Amino acid sequence: MCASRLQSRPAFSERFTLDAFTPCYLHLSAAAIAAKVEAAQEELRACRACPRDCAVNRLEDREGVCHTGRHARVASAFAHFGEEDCLRGWRGSGTIFFSRCNLRCVFCQNWDISQQQAGETCTAEDLARIMLLLQERGCHNINFVTPEHVAPQVAEAIAAAIPLGLRLPIVYNTSAYDSLSSLRLMDGLVDIFMPDFKFWEPETARNLSRAKDYPERARTAIQEMHRQVGPLCFGPDGLARCGVLVRHLVMPGQTAQSSAIFRWLAEEVSPDTYVNIMAQYHPEYRAGSQRRYDSINRGPNSAELEKANAAARAAGLWRLDTRSR
Repeated sequence: MCASRLQSRPAFSERFTLDAFTPCYLHLSAAAIAAKVEAAQEELRACRACPRDCAVNRLEDREGVCHTGRHARVASAFAHFGEEDCLRGWRGSGTIFFSRCNLRCVFCQNWDISQQQAGETCTAEDLARIMLLLQERGCHNINFVTPEHVAPQVAEAIAAAIPLGLRLPIVYNTSAYDSLSSLRLMDGLVDIFMPDFKFWEPETARNLSRAKDYPERARTAIQEMHRQVGPLCFGPDGLARCGVLVRHLVMPGQTAQSSAIFRWLAEEVSPDTYVNIMAQYHPEYRAGSQRRYDSINRGPNSAELEKANAAARAAGLWRLDTRSR
């Protein structure tokens, strides 16, 4: 666990410092890193990289639900200033946006990336060079966006970047529709997990993301992330260093699901969980054009936003970010 690298672990009554912090992957031996690369490649041989369990041989460049073969596709990579304050800092979060996704969210605000074949195919060595370039530009971290379906390739890329001099914390920015095997590959490689928790009800997940098992998978994934890195920790500069940061997008008509998610986080993960309650939902993609999605063809109103924020506090969560980005 990243937090175990503190000489002593302070109470979470205030931001605390990690004065001697180094990314967790620098604590792995060469043999441990090589073992992760081998395991990553085996995961691709009969793909179980995400809960879709397609079982296609991606080492032979075959594609399953995610439409991604042997190598990841990168839609964009840049210093991002639209993330949470504790990630973007003053030099930006070094985001690498992957093309495609294992979900089919009808309201996706990045649908042109997640549902289309955007960007360029990148080998592990290509990704490593992108990471080093973002580090050279002064970014505070490396932020992999939508990595669920390319977790094995992420493991390969980190392994390739370490001997080239990578020294930044790794952020795993995910929908939480992750497999346990992929998350265990990330153990010791990822410093900060940033999962969404979208829906509580399976039928909502089926209707809006075509993944009825999403709530169950998200709960399992977030618990595993917390097991690995614990609650979010900050450095003396206010930047996140390691831990879990959960995002929850408030959607119209779903405040009861928000409440259930917050109770679960407080009771089954930790009341110290850092949660960003996001207010910026607006109809995109199919949500704004198909009548079957009329229930989410608007933004959340002020009463819904206040109800969600109050539910988080009532659940016992207190490390809350309620500002829209």
